[in-house]
Amino acid sequence: MNHLKTIYVLWLRQIKRYYRSRARIIGSLGQPILFLVALGYGMGHIFSQAGQGNYIQFLTPGVIGMSIIFTAMFSGAEIIWDRQFGFLKETLVAPVSRVAIMLGRTLGGATVAVGQGLIVFLLATLFGFRPVDIIGIIPAFFFMSLIAILFTALSTAMASRLEDMQGFQLIMNFVVMPIFFLSGAIFPLNNLPPALSIITKANPLSYGIDAIRLYFSGMGHFSPLLDISVLLAATVFFVGLGAWLFNGIEV
Repeated sequence: MNHLKTIYVLWLRQIKRYYRSRARIIGSLGQPILFLVALGYGMGHIFSQAGQGNYIQFLTPGVIGMSIIFTAMFSGAEIIWDRQFGFLKETLVAPVSRVAIMLGRTLGGATVAVGQGLIVFLLATLFGFRPVDIIGIIPAFFFMSLIAILFTALSTAMASRLEDMQGFQLIMNFVVMPIFFLSGAIFPLNNLPPALSIITKANPLSYGIDAIRLYFSGMGHFSPLLDISVLLAATVFFVGLGAWLFNGIEV
């Protein structure tokens, strides 16, 4: 029971901590809006001429995924901040499991990331995006949650082995940008060169964005069963990895 209380308290703290800063919320929406406007309208004509349909419908699920993974990954930076200012040490000396602490922080960061994804979804409707089926929001929300948990756990694993913010940001950009651009978020996965096709299939984000796109826009590349199988397996793996590395963290 004490572990559940710890998870709940840290989950709530992560949410309050993020939404306390209005500038942070507004700033995190700048990049998704830029993608929707610059790419959505800039490449929309080319996309439709190629016979692929409405590019805003195709792009929006990818931008939602981008917003989720960037917000989720930045949650790992808070571990480094807490370590530098001493809050992490106070938390770790408490008579609770470190795994419970990690799970509470991960679920809190994932909740914030999903919230950002939903905000981007609402903003996209202003640019012409329309979900093909309102009921599809429910399974799409489930996949958004899995993506958020996966990348929050990944950021926790990375932050558990780093001590300075500059190093974390460099590694995060080195990891996140290729994962995003090679996930099919901004281009279709059909008829890719063999090498690029292998990379996109090895990328767990490809399956998450594919599932979101299927339920939001009706455009799926993989089967729903493959999407959920790969994403669940990757989420379990990275949560386990994050818990293991956080358990050995030194302050």
